Amino acid sequence: MSKPQVSPMSLTLPEKFVYLHDIDATILTDIRYFKEDNFIGRPLPGYEADVCITVEAVAHNLSKIQKTLKMQGLSLLVFDSYRPQETVDYFGEWARNIEDQAMKEAYYPRIDKREVFNLGYIAARSSHSRGSAVDLTIVKLKEGGSYEELNMGTKFDYLDELSHTLNPEIQGEARENRLLLKTLMEENNFINYRKEWWHYNINEEPYPETYFNFPVK
Repeated sequence: MSKPQVSPMSLTLPEKFVYLHDIDATILTDIRYFKEDNFIGRPLPGYEADVCITVEAVAHNLSKIQKTLKMQGLSLLVFDSYRPQETVDYFGEWARNIEDQAMKEAYYPRIDKREVFNLGYIAARSSHSRGSAVDLTIVKLKEGGSYEELNMGTKFDYLDELSHTLNPEIQGEARENRLLLKTLMEENNFINYRKEWWHYNINEEPYPETYFNFPVK
């Protein structure tokens, strides 16, 4: 099998990449790796702005889902989509640094950090770097422009079996909300990663073997 191509850094978006807000400005975003509220606990290399970049197919299909949700007073909230390869590499460096456990209690209290690769929560290559993946949830819109995340049983990026989409321990409202997201996404050409209720890949990727490394800015 040939080695995946890794694109060089670029200051312009490659062909077929777009800013999500240019396709649908109503979709909410909270780009966690630009901030401190993530499983590492600090802004990450490669994220220079609180913006969402993705491939056109992801953006247009999310817009279709958004139209359905807005009729119910709901909205998508995107945590991440395109992710530079340098960020993925940084995940690996973090995983190997056993002394860095700052966010263990909040994000991975029940696992040994050294097992994040074996458990499937981190990989050396990510579909995010191909622009074909999106991490997201559903929120309830409130007056004044605020919102409240629907109960999904765990927070985004919670590294635990409880985050597995169909984990039998997640029942009631949280399970219904996960299934609502899963149904809407699958009806619009996305595939769920079974270990993360928030992670979806678009079918028919435009760059199935290219891992990009331009900054999010």
